[in-house]
Amino acid sequence: MTTTTSKTTALSLTRVLLAGGMIVTLAMGIRHGFGLFNLPVTQANGWGRETFALAIALQNLVWGMTQPIFGGLADRFGGYKVIFLGGVLYTLGLIGSGLSTTSVGFVMTTGVVLGLALACTTYSVVYGVIGRNCPPEKRVWAMGIAAAMGSFGQFLMIPVEQELLTNFGIQNALLILAIMTSFMIPFSFILREKNYQSAQTGSDQTITQAIKEAFGQRSFQLLIIGYFVCGFQVVFIGAHLAPYLKDMSASYPDVGRPEVATIALALVGLFNIFGTYYAGKLGQKLPKHLLLAFIYGSRSLVMVAFILLPLSPMTAYLFAAFMGFLWLSTVPLTNGIVAHIFGVKYLSMLSGFAFFSHQIGGFMGAYLGGYLFDITGSYNIVWIIAISLSVVAALVNLPIKEKELVRTPQGSVTTAS
Repeated sequence: MTTTTSKTTALSLTRVLLAGGMIVTLAMGIRHGFGLFNLPVTQANGWGRETFALAIALQNLVWGMTQPIFGGLADRFGGYKVIFLGGVLYTLGLIGSGLSTTSVGFVMTTGVVLGLALACTTYSVVYGVIGRNCPPEKRVWAMGIAAAMGSFGQFLMIPVEQELLTNFGIQNALLILAIMTSFMIPFSFILREKNYQSAQTGSDQTITQAIKEAFGQRSFQLLIIGYFVCGFQVVFIGAHLAPYLKDMSASYPDVGRPEVATIALALVGLFNIFGTYYAGKLGQKLPKHLLLAFIYGSRSLVMVAFILLPLSPMTAYLFAAFMGFLWLSTVPLTNGIVAHIFGVKYLSMLSGFAFFSHQIGGFMGAYLGGYLFDITGSYNIVWIIAISLSVVAALVNLPIKEKELVRTPQGSVTTAS
């Protein structure tokens, strides 16, 4: 792909990874623990699980809908400005969640405001900064490092949030978390790219042309179908694993203890560190679309084993460990494919469109989990859906072609051999 030299002063890779990793650690870590608030919030307010599920589902949908917008703004004006805004919104959203006394207020703050905040502070925006400041041969590895740091946040924040809930109650726990997210604001300035200019291509491609080009590529279409499935699975499990284990304690008493869900969700974050790191590392050597197919296929086997084997704390922990290894390992691979095919000029925006599909899946996983539970009194149907979708995702990733598009000055597109 032909490029011209940008006047943007490049940041050091260490600086980008440390600051970007800390932002993702806070954003993803705190968000990962929301499932622990499911039963406390609904029981304290006399709400059905559908209300909490709607808030989390709306959060994921808003996050996904606005990710391309904020990604485009980050590509155009620099990522640090968007991350700064996200830090402000995240802090205000958690304060609003803690102070909400009605279901509408809770859904609007937890769903809408935090959804906007996550769109500004998570992978697509941070990966845009990485893509611009990292050599192409190290790009997927660096994305894996950033994702691994976000995974560490998930491992770290689960026990922290459980302790806050236990010792300070729902409202104070959320207000303390708001103080923590305010640290994203100073971290955003560390990612300021001096003399920032949007990357240019030889064809001087516009945003509209970039969107049409991406959605006209079959590989991009297949990629976002698989990403939909990823979103469905991780959000369903993140939001509903804790109440699922509590429900199953009627037949398996040991799994109903609060520490079992806390340890399980923490293990997801812990093993996610290794999964995302090695996915990024392997993505530099092996075809990324085949690695994605393997990840989705493996998820189906892990979920089948979890629901068929007798349930115990140990099987819950093993499930969490295996799913954690496969959890966000899709992120550096998916973003790496987007960067390789289309370049980095509109990486945040195009990754945002892919992530929108992920979040539509997340909306469905979160909401259907609560809705179908309230109707049937069980999560069995949603587990079956999640397993079936995993098989579909594995199959649709197989035909993806990881070939760089070469643009001519006249705007036509060819595929590099």
